Parts: sequence; structure tokens; C-alpha cells
Amino acid sequence: MNDITEIFQSIDAETGKSAQELLPLVYEELRKLAAARMADEPAAHTLDPTALVHEAWLRMVNEADRSWHNRAYFFTVASTAMRRILVDHARRKSARKHGGDQLRTDIELFDLAEEMPDETTIIVDEALKRLEKIHPEWAQIMVMKFFGGMLNEEIGEALNVSERSIRRWLTSAKAWLYNDISKHR
Repeated sequence: MNDITEIFQSIDAETGKSAQELLPLVYEELRKLAAARMADEPAAHTLDPTALVHEAWLRMVNEADRSWHNRAYFFTVASTAMRRILVDHARRKSARKHGGDQLRTDIELFDLAEEMPDETTIIVDEALKRLEKIHPEWAQIMVMKFFGGMLNEEIGEALNVSERSIRRWLTSAKAWLYNDISKHR
């Protein structure tokens, strides 16, 4: 763990040297997050966990700001990158010509890291953008849960917050998202 901390602190945006050293140390954990998120996707899905991790990694290292201060921030950035990839993928698949104008969402879908229709991914992403403006911590937790497929314990550990607080915030965030999605249909 000390190696990872040292690398986080020494990442050089110019050379990318430390970023290259970091990938082997975090790859398995990123792969687990992606696998949890993709576990129930159909076999014909064009993304698989490996592709999702690689695409997220490429986006992360190509950003101008690579100041991943610590483990929690790194995995938040990784979950956000996975979110963007999955939303972009869902938007492409749900274009109007593919019947993307049909919208329906259920609060149970917020239990996450399981198969869901592409239009639901888009609806949730739009609601999360609104939530970020009001309760950024709730939105961050939902991104880690929904798009990162992280367990409550993992989120609490990454953010240095008790698992009980994570459960409470998730309950509130789910209720807020459900109400918001209902209003914006």
C-alpha cells in the first residue's frame, strides 16, 4: 500500500512514468469493480470488464489533471470514468432509431452493478448530474456504487466514512433520485 501512496504523490503529468507504475498495482481492483458492474450484462454486450478498465484507464491518464491524491480519490475518478464510458455506450445504443425514446425506471434498479437497460443508465446519469449540485457526497457514493459496482464497505473504506453512514446516504440518495426521475419524465 505504501508503494501506491508514493506513486499517487509522485505522478508526473508530463512523463506519465508513475502512472505506468501504478496500473499493475491497481489493475486487479479496477478489474473487480468493472466485473461487478458488468456481471449480468448479456454475453453479446460490446463491452467486457477488461475493455471497460482499459478504456477508463486511458481516459484517466489522458486527462490533464492526474493529481490522484490518495486511494479514495483515485477510485472515485475511476468510477467516474467508468460511468462516462457506460453512459456514452448507452447513449449510442439508445439512439432514437434503436427505440431510445421509451423510458421507464424502477427504484430497485438503484441496487446496481447488475444488468439494466441503456435508457435507464442515461436517466440515472442525468439525475446524478442534478444530485451533484445539491448533495455532491451522495452523488459520489452513487457513482461508486452504480457505475463502479463497489460494495458499501469498500465505499466506506475508500472515503474513510463508516459503512453505516454509507448505507444511510445511499438510502437518501436513492429516494432523492427516484423522486427526481419521477419529476423529469
